[in-house]
Amino acid sequence: MTLTTFSFPTPTLFGAGAIAELPSRAQRLGMRKPLVVTDAGVLKTGAFKRLAEVLGEDRLGKDWFVYSGVHPNPVENDVREAAAAFLEHGCDGVIALGGGSPLDAGKAARLLVKRPGFNFAKFYDEPDWSGLAPLVAIPTTAGTGSEVGRSSVITLDATHRKAVLFHAELLAKLVILDPELTTVLPPKLTAATGADALTHCIESFTCPVFHPMCDGIALEGIRLIVEALPRACRDGNDLDARGKMLVAAAMGAVAFQKDLGVVHSLAHPLSTVCGLHHGLANALCLVASMKFCAARKHGIYRRVGIACGLEVVRCPDAEADAKTIAYLADFLAGLGLNTRLSAHGVKLEQLEALLDQAVDDPCHKTNVVLVSREDFRKLYLEVL
Repeated sequence: MTLTTFSFPTPTLFGAGAIAELPSRAQRLGMRKPLVVTDAGVLKTGAFKRLAEVLGEDRLGKDWFVYSGVHPNPVENDVREAAAAFLEHGCDGVIALGGGSPLDAGKAARLLVKRPGFNFAKFYDEPDWSGLAPLVAIPTTAGTGSEVGRSSVITLDATHRKAVLFHAELLAKLVILDPELTTVLPPKLTAATGADALTHCIESFTCPVFHPMCDGIALEGIRLIVEALPRACRDGNDLDARGKMLVAAAMGAVAFQKDLGVVHSLAHPLSTVCGLHHGLANALCLVASMKFCAARKHGIYRRVGIACGLEVVRCPDAEADAKTIAYLADFLAGLGLNTRLSAHGVKLEQLEALLDQAVDDPCHKTNVVLVSREDFRKLYLEVL
C-alpha cells in the first residue's frame, strides 16, 4: 500500500463579531506593528472600517499600516510593493483582509520580507522558508478559502501566467471567520465567490488522489453551499447563511489539498488572459466540465448529488450523474450564473492563448479523467 501523508491547517476563530479578538490574538503571535494587506475596494467597506475600529483608527500610520494596491487577480508587483511597505515601516506581521487576492498577496509578501528581491520563478529551488512573519487571514468573501491554504496564486512577470507558490510555511497562524464582515458583499459577488467554493468541493471530491478525510469535508461543504448560498444572495444580512458560506469556503480549500481538476485549468487562463473574476470563470465552466467528465467515467457525481439532497442512491450511474448535473445547472442559473463567456468580454480570437495556458495549468493533471488540448478547445467553445 502506498504511504500517504495527511495534514490539516490552522487555528480558526469563527462567529459573528470574532474580529474583536484580533488585537489580543495578534499580540499573542508577536505582532506589535502589523501591515494590513488589502485592495482598494475593501478600503471602502464596512469590513475595513470595523478592522480599523478594533486596531485603533487613531493609531493608523503609527502602530499599524496599510497596503491596498492588490489587483483583482494579484500580480507579482502587488507582492513586491506589499513587502516593501512591510520593510519600510518596520512591521512584524501581516493581517490579510479581503477576498482571495489580498489573502494570496499577503501570504506571499512574507516570502520577500524574508528574501528581498527573490525571483519567484525559482521558488521551488529554495527549500527553506522557515521563519516567515506571522499572518492573520480575515476573509471578507466566502469563496477561495485562501485563508486556510498553504499556497498563493500570483501572476508572474516572467511568464504572465498564474503560478502556484505552495509551501507549508505560507499557512496563516490564525484565521478569523466573521460573517458580519461579509454582509455588504453584493449578490452577484456573493454568488460568484460561492460558486468558487462549490467548484472546489466538487473537483476535490472527484479528484482521484486518495484522501478520505478531504472527501468527507468536500461533501459536507457541498451540502452547506446548496442550502446557504441562495439565502446569502437573497438576504445579505442573514448571518446564519453568511457564516455557513464562510465555513464551506474554508472546507473547500481544505479539501482541495487533494488537488483540483479541469474546471480550474479552464478558469485560470480566463483570469490572466481575459480578466474574469475567478469564481465567475469557475461557475461558467463547471456544468460543461462535469458533463465532459461524467461521459467518460460514469457514477462519479452520485455522492455529490446525495450531498445536494437528491434521491440518486439507487439510480444507474449515468442517471445519477445526469440528475446531479441538471440540479447544479439549475442551481447556478438561479444565482444568475448561467451566462456565457462572451457575455463577459471573452473573444474567439483569444482561444489559442487560453488553450496554451490551460494545457500547461497543473490542475487538470489530477482531473478524474484525462484532458487533451482538443478537449479544452471543445469545452471553451461550448461555454463561449
